[in-house]
Formats: sequence, C-alpha cells, structure tokens
Amino acid sequence: MPSRTIVLTGASDGIGAAAARQLAERGHHLLLVGRSAEKTAAVAQGLGVEHFVADFAKLDDVRALARDLLATTDRVDVLANNAGAILGRRALTVDGHEQTFQVNHLAPFLLTQLLLPALQSGEGIVVNTASSAARRLARFDIDDLEGERSFGPNRAYGNAKLANILHARGLQARYGDAGISAVAFDPGKVRTSFATGSTSILRFVYRTPLARLLLISPEQGGENLTFFADGSPGTTWEPGTFYTERYPATPDQTNPLVHADMLVDLLWERSEAMLSRAR
Repeated sequence: MPSRTIVLTGASDGIGAAAARQLAERGHHLLLVGRSAEKTAAVAQGLGVEHFVADFAKLDDVRALARDLLATTDRVDVLANNAGAILGRRALTVDGHEQTFQVNHLAPFLLTQLLLPALQSGEGIVVNTASSAARRLARFDIDDLEGERSFGPNRAYGNAKLANILHARGLQARYGDAGISAVAFDPGKVRTSFATGSTSILRFVYRTPLARLLLISPEQGGENLTFFADGSPGTTWEPGTFYTERYPATPDQTNPLVHADMLVDLLWERSEAMLSRAR
C-alpha cells in the first residue's frame, strides 16, 4: 500500500502512541499531535517524525494547529481523531464550553472542518475513536449538550463519545460523495493512564491490579486504530459504520441513537453554531 500522510491526535500516550509506532513501521508519513509537549516530542523523536502540540481545551490552539498542519502539507490522507479524556466536575473552558464536550467532540469537529481541503486532496479518511461509553454512559440531550441542566463526569464522557460516532456519520453523509470516508470505532477496554486526572469512578478500574486481567494492552488497542488508518474504505471497513474493535458493532453494543439521522443533523448544526459564537 502506498505511504499515506496521517495526522494522529492523542499520540503522546496509550493507543495513540502504539498506533504511531505501528503506522511508522508500515512506512506512513506521520504528523503526531499531543497535549504534552514533552511526551509528544519523545514519541515523535523515537520514530523520526514531525509533531505538534495543542490543548483541545483551547479552540485557538486547534486553529493554530490546523494552520501549522496545512503549512506542512497540502494533502492529508488520514485524520485520526483519537484525542479525548474523561474529566471531572463541570467546568468551562476559556472558550466558554463545557470541557468534556469541547475536548472530546467540539475541538475534533473543528479540526476536521479546518482540514477538509487537505483531506479532499488525499484519500480523505477520517477515523474517530469512540467508546462503549456511548452506549453504557450516555444520556444524550441535544438541548443540553454542555450539561447545564444535568451533569456527571461519566454521563458527559458517554455523551461526547456518542457525539464522535454521530460526527462520523455526519461527515459521511455530507462529504462521502466528495471522496471522504469516515468511520468511528470503539478500541476496546485498554490498559492506559486514561481517567487518571478525573473524578469519575472509572479511574479506579484503570488503577486496580485487576486491570491486567480486565483490559487489553495499548498495543492491542493501537492495532485496532491502525486497522482503520491503514485500511481501505469499502474493502477493509465500511464508511459511515460504527465498529467495536474491528467488527461492525452489534445492536447490543450500540446506542440506538447512533442511527437517528435527525440527531446527526441537529448535532452538526449545533456544533457549527457553537464554533461560530466562539470565534
């Protein structure tokens, strides 16, 4: 397979770093993105690839990131929206948005929009890392996306992960005919530092000694991300579909709202409106 130019966010740790190593071994041109300057640089330098630093809690960082990426390349074959986090009590970012929603959905949505010209010049693959939390934890209210009326760290994370899936469906519906192929996947329950800085009870699952028995390794999770970034839409995987690891999610693995076309459109419109107000 020819080398692809791949933008990979959340590349400083966990499945992002593992996927970066795997994709580099396959000869792809990587542009790694992370929040930690030190950790992102360490991964990039170990692979001999370029890296960029951005804090998704700051939309100006996302805009600057897009400018820097477009100054580096005019062609992006794959955008892997892998950055994300489960956070703590409800707090607003400097942009005035609830932090879990912004970091996990709104910032990747913005980055994708800003990189669309370069994606349409390449193979045009967008891979969104979602989670089983979209089914287990989400209590999705399109009129309360930022948890003003009802909030909990787990619910906010589940809602944002459901938004990642709806975003992939929206991309496919709007830009599929222009050559974009979008997919969302749950990488599995991965043994990483995920939830360390959160007040969510989920942080204890990732810290317990049982984690080695209950969770898969970052390398296995990274292989699931690599499967989509390195694969062929329509052959390896089907665009517009939600996957659990490498297999189409079954009904019992999927939040029924994933298939709500009206919700896909409403989320897209609300996201655009939020970003318009945030400028």
